[in-house]
Amino acid sequence: MKKFLEFPYTTHCAIPAAVLLVILALVILPDRETLLPPLLTDGGHGGGGNNLSSSCNIFKGGEWVPDPGAPRYTTETCSVIHGHYDCMRYGRPDLDFVRWRWRPSGCELPRLDAARFLRAVTGKSMAFVGDSLARNQMHSLVCLLARAEQPAAASGTSVFRFERHGFVVSLFWSPFLVRAVETDPDGPTRTGAGLWSLHLDEPDPGWAAPARAGEFDYVVVSAGSWFFRPSVFHVHGRVVGCHGCLAPNVTDLTLRYSLRMAFRTALRAAARSRRTVVVRTLSPSHYEDAGDCARARPLGRGEWEMSAVEKDMYAIQAEEFVAARTASKGVCRMLLLDATEAMALRPDAHPSKYRLWQPDRFNYYRD
Repeated sequence: MKKFLEFPYTTHCAIPAAVLLVILALVILPDRETLLPPLLTDGGHGGGGNNLSSSCNIFKGGEWVPDPGAPRYTTETCSVIHGHYDCMRYGRPDLDFVRWRWRPSGCELPRLDAARFLRAVTGKSMAFVGDSLARNQMHSLVCLLARAEQPAAASGTSVFRFERHGFVVSLFWSPFLVRAVETDPDGPTRTGAGLWSLHLDEPDPGWAAPARAGEFDYVVVSAGSWFFRPSVFHVHGRVVGCHGCLAPNVTDLTLRYSLRMAFRTALRAAARSRRTVVVRTLSPSHYEDAGDCARARPLGRGEWEMSAVEKDMYAIQAEEFVAARTASKGVCRMLLLDATEAMALRPDAHPSKYRLWQPDRFNYYRD
């Protein structure tokens, strides 16, 4: 069993995001038009969503299998993909990493039908909130849906409108989910990791401001990796601790504290309105061998293991999801996208060294 290097402040896997969007199509649209077979969507705690077929668990025990029909889009056919992660432009010698599909244990995932998806979300809006994986998911959805209707881009590449269907997709860059201010770009160890002030009791106003209450019908929350960065924790306007800040007289509470508090604040803010909130679980780090990801194929079952801190982070996310859903008292439909295992098996799809490098502004610590 290969145990990945615990590499602080690392990026998450840039796996082909289409499989996550197929799953999203299932978990968020049961009341409009049936797109996929039934499966468990609420994290195994009951209440709401579709029923689980006894022979199919979409998240656990599956495997990546060859898909000769892939890819469904490329950087040449879909221009919204961030150029920084265009592996082919920066020298990746093969395209094998996009020719795989996720096969759950006991069932098959059909292709996402873009036309049916757009019919199901007519007049609706969806927000992706979080870090670079949230951005990847949003871009993948836009690329897949563009096969049925070309969207109109607004505000750069953060808002896309499918005008024929009245469907709007938005991205909110919010890697900590709460209000965050970078106070030192170099960080306490002068490595470029940065030092952040996290206001753990204040949801990020960029996506959770009172004026936006009820604005989105679907909110997809994806965050985790940025909590490895050095940060100082604020609650009710005062410093209560930190993670890796190396400051005298400030208790290091570790990232477990900030992750729990940030998810608690963000999920309860998201769940105040009558809508669907989807929470994506942790994507484990794939760096090994001094920061490279030199893998050519997906891993198999039993070939990966999360680090101790990643196991804790995964548990915290699941616990805060359950707590937020309970606190919502049925006002908000909350669903858990437990994609950790599927993402952990794809170190081959990480951009690794095949991406834009800006040594003065970008390194492993700042991705």
